Amino acid sequence: WPVRKARPVAEKYDPTLPLITGQRVIDTFFPVAKGGTAAIPGGFGTGKTVALHQLAKWSDAQIVVYVGCGERGNEMTDVLREFPELEDPKTGEPLMNRTVLIANTSNMPVAARDASVYTGITIAEYYRDMGYDVALMADSTSRLAEAMREISGRLEEMPGEEGYPAYLASRLAEFYERSGRVKLLGSKNKEGSVTVVGAVSPPGGDFSEPVAQNTLRIVKVFWALDVDLADRRHFPSINWLKSYSLHLEEVSNWWHKEVGEDWLSLRNKTMA
Repeated sequence: WPVRKARPVAEKYDPTLPLITGQRVIDTFFPVAKGGTAAIPGGFGTGKTVALHQLAKWSDAQIVVYVGCGERGNEMTDVLREFPELEDPKTGEPLMNRTVLIANTSNMPVAARDASVYTGITIAEYYRDMGYDVALMADSTSRLAEAMREISGRLEEMPGEEGYPAYLASRLAEFYERSGRVKLLGSKNKEGSVTVVGAVSPPGGDFSEPVAQNTLRIVKVFWALDVDLADRRHFPSINWLKSYSLHLEEVSNWWHKEVGEDWLSLRNKTMA
């Protein structure tokens, strides 16, 4: 199947079921829905990779696809060594039984960054078409954008803001829009979902740069990481003043049925 082409589905549903991540600050204040999109932006050392590892370990997704796109070689080595030894808290089996790892380090060709992300989302769609709930972690989409900038420069295309190609926004949207909770082809009631969580590494933690801003326009959930919290060893270092979730109303019915009628009012009271 061509990796740049989304796989067909019968119907796309509204994302009304929450993806339980196992992180209280996320599940309570800024929930993400199954089939939703989320971004974790933060400067160097704020804990983006650690947060994605925690989501991979503790989220209630049936399949996890972890894409290390342009990551440091030592970080990817840690992931490849650590994950096979981890135990799935729900089944007691090795976590690798439900995890796909795609390793693309920063010293590999830039074209491989593009390929790694598209390969990851296509593998996620493959498992979704089997009826699984899949979570895709892309770490990091900024490295993908840098690869686009480098390839665009080699092709002598007209540069956009900060040298990124003019089609940066559409390429990022093309990637994130392949998420969703869907009704599958060839089956009356079978459904699956792909939830996409992308890390963004803005230089100097500046959220006004093009990759962070274009990602902000696309995703429904924004978990902004804070350097001050990270310096105090407060992890996940999510700044509740800068973060938001547009899935709140959609998933509130599930919380009211499964947890408590006063969930949303208590959440709003705590945030006030």
